[in-house]
Amino acid sequence: MRSADSGLGQLVWFKRDLRIHDHAPLTEAARRGPVLGLYVYEPSVVRSSEFDFCHLQFINESLAELSANLSARGGRLVIAHGEIVPVLERLRSLCQFNAIWSHEETGNDVTYRRDLAIGEWCRSHGIAWHELPQTGVVRRLRSRDGWSRIWARRMADAPLPAPATISSWDAPAGRNDSWRQHLAGLDVGILDAGALGVAGVSKPEAWHGGEANARKVLASFLDHRGVNYQREMSSPVTAFDSCSRLSPYLAWGNISMRAVHNAARDRVAELREQQAFGMPVDRRWFMSIRAFEARLRWHCHFMQKLESEPAIEFHNMMRSLDGLREAEFDESRFSAWCAGETGFPMVDASMRALHRGGWINFRMRAMLVSFAAWHLWLHWRRPAVFLARHFIDFEPGIHFSQFQMQSGTTGINALRIYSPAKQVLDHDPSGVFIRKYVPELAGIPDEFLAEPHLMPAATQKESGCVIGKDYPAPLVDHKTAWKAARERVSAFRKSAGPALKDEKKAVLARHGSRKKTGKSG
Repeated sequence: MRSADSGLGQLVWFKRDLRIHDHAPLTEAARRGPVLGLYVYEPSVVRSSEFDFCHLQFINESLAELSANLSARGGRLVIAHGEIVPVLERLRSLCQFNAIWSHEETGNDVTYRRDLAIGEWCRSHGIAWHELPQTGVVRRLRSRDGWSRIWARRMADAPLPAPATISSWDAPAGRNDSWRQHLAGLDVGILDAGALGVAGVSKPEAWHGGEANARKVLASFLDHRGVNYQREMSSPVTAFDSCSRLSPYLAWGNISMRAVHNAARDRVAELREQQAFGMPVDRRWFMSIRAFEARLRWHCHFMQKLESEPAIEFHNMMRSLDGLREAEFDESRFSAWCAGETGFPMVDASMRALHRGGWINFRMRAMLVSFAAWHLWLHWRRPAVFLARHFIDFEPGIHFSQFQMQSGTTGINALRIYSPAKQVLDHDPSGVFIRKYVPELAGIPDEFLAEPHLMPAATQKESGCVIGKDYPAPLVDHKTAWKAARERVSAFRKSAGPALKDEKKAVLARHGSRKKTGKSG
């Protein structure tokens, strides 16, 4: 069915959806008339506290492929620089368009306020702005009850194919070459970090952006890498290969959640068919894909929290816990944590691996956050901003919700205080991961990897790692910090009184999973 916008110029605004396959705004716009694609380097976004060079590099790689894919189908991608409303004003002065198509975005406060401004601009100019869902996140969700049913319905639909052809905009009457020149003046092309004032350095082990890379990564995961995903995703020794590694491609929209979910279901069907024909099938696949599908739902579940309550980017989800850590931020501890110089090998290896590649597995992320919150007693906001810059797959909804969960400020999750030494013993007892990213520890015996400060002086000298000289002594004592953290939280909760219990109910109603209650959410 063609809408009232049919035949008019359709503007497709690309944001964190840098692809042409399963792109509903592009598909719908192409059905209705000539299409112009638009991507905008917005100064407020690229200079925000969470943005980094690693994000720009991934985006630029994705934009190069997106532009080529649109051109191959007859379309065009204009890449502009400036705040979005002035860019739209300038574009509209060159050529009339009556509709903007984009995906809904659950972003940070900068993009949230930007979207409010665009909505007001569109209303004042009589322009229809069509925002279409991209994930399982539900805009203006009234209740968590039934949320997972909505998610399942969205994921069940077949992914949309890329448009075979795209009609490009013609010059407005009387404009001709002049119009094209003005449009070319708006199109700045792909800009580097220097032109945009983006800080940060390259990560030599980072994976590259683009839709083709996303599909290759997905195919390799479902073909062979993911066979033991359920068992190997927790250890950093195995996770770099056994995890899907799709998170950056989902975060920047090189591939859709629906496409990934459908591919996983298709793989299960393929394995079942092989079994039916008597072909040998590794049964680990079924457990691993089931665990992977649960993570896909988990992905949107956490994004929904920020969508439903944008302010949790800045304040505690449980406001009764305000003041728990805010007044005691230790700058020296924070700096050591950021640099991977805490004296706890698994913490330091995880941080340094992140500096090198922009990705670490979930358990190590949780340990980093837990260590900052409980051992170092740092309020979560500044560590969250720091890691946001270093995670290439930074997804605001997941990021801030998880930071609060691991820091104990949601009020609805169990306190998680990881033992860094136990993580070594459980997940890297031979030091494969640790020795790679903390080379100072390369020569120490395995039995001291978890707690190198316990090495006798003679062993330290023999191994070439003197604690306090070649590698830092621990910033804190684990047992002392663990005990003090639990005692302080317990005392704080008692001082909050009945208000804490009442607020917990409200937080649970808004953000909690409904799985245990039998309701779908």
